[in-house]
This record gives sequence, structure tokens and C-alpha cells, in this order.
Amino acid sequence: MKTSVLLADDHVLVRQAIKSLLEREGFQITGEAGDGQELVRIAEGLQPDVVVLDIGMPLINGLVAARELKRVCPKTKTILLTAHDEDQYVLEALRAGIRGYILKNQDAIDLVSALRQVCRGQVYLSPGISRVVTDAYVSISSVTDDPLSERERVVLQMIAEGKTTKDIAAILGVSVKTAESHRSRLMHKLDIHETASLVRYAVRRGLVQP
Repeated sequence: MKTSVLLADDHVLVRQAIKSLLEREGFQITGEAGDGQELVRIAEGLQPDVVVLDIGMPLINGLVAARELKRVCPKTKTILLTAHDEDQYVLEALRAGIRGYILKNQDAIDLVSALRQVCRGQVYLSPGISRVVTDAYVSISSVTDDPLSERERVVLQMIAEGKTTKDIAAILGVSVKTAESHRSRLMHKLDIHETASLVRYAVRRGLVQP
């Protein structure tokens, strides 16, 4: 049976190129998504073997989406295909349960190798990932995680991206009062009470690009 793969990237040309490559190598592309919210919805229905996704997607980014994927399809393995080699992105990806981290400047065949390695239950990290990050992964249990729930992390990301409470409520499909409640709770948990400080925290955690 072929390994089923769901692709998520907000660039159609990128998805088409990856799809063509993986289908030639014997993988079955069962679906595609152009943003993080769509990805989670489609993945919950399809329950693919593997999801290949980018960090920088609209609505909710790849890191937040990866955490949601752990909840809605726990058997699915996730591979991040990205241009970001900064330590904070890699560590946040590992915390989110990412099984493969591939830099976009690698050869296309490396993605195929990563998929096969991840399907065997292993973890794949690009050779370009720093030794510091690799060492941190080995002792990942000692890395302090933040206290936010998944929903609060999504709200934090959107605040850092400049979205208003009304915007956040519309994207999440909740009332403005509920969105404001999420905002208040996360600020209380982090002991951060200014938007500018929230943005800096989100950047440090790799939730948004600086």
C-alpha cells in the first residue's frame, strides 16, 4: 500500500512541484491545503500517513497547525519543509512534534529520503541544522515549554500578526467576547500586558517571523 501524503503550502506552484516529485517516487498525494486552518480540517478527515507543510502559511502557521495535527490525527507524521534555519524555529518545531525538518535549499531527493526515514519511525533533521539545536533535541525534555493552550497559541500568533480581536473571532468562529477572553488569559499566563511585548515573545518562540 502506498504511503498517503497531504501537502500544505500557500504557494500552488510549490505544491505542484512536490506532488510531481513524490508521485514519481511512489507516494500517494491524498490532498492539498493552502493555509493552516484548511490543513487541519482536511487532515482530520483524511488521516494521512504523512503531512508535508511549510511554516509561513495564512490564518494559522505551520507550527501551530502541527500541534493541532497531533490532536486531530495523532498517528500522522509531520515534516516541515521551510527556508528557516534559525534555532528558535527548529526547536519550536521539535516541541510541536515535527518528525522531519527540511531546508528548502536541499536537493529534492532529500525530501524523499526524509519521508522514507520518518515513515520508518525515525527523525530527520537537515544537515544545515546547527549542532546546538541537535544537542537541544537530544535533551528536548529539559527544554521549558510555554504554558499556553493550543488555542491560546493560535490567538497569540494572530495578535503578533496584527489581527484585531474582531478578526481573531471571525477566523476562529467564536464570539468577540470569547476571543477577548483567550487574549486576557494568555496575557495573564505569560505575565505580559503589552501588545509589543507579546509580539517579541511570539518571535522568540518562532510563532511569527521577525
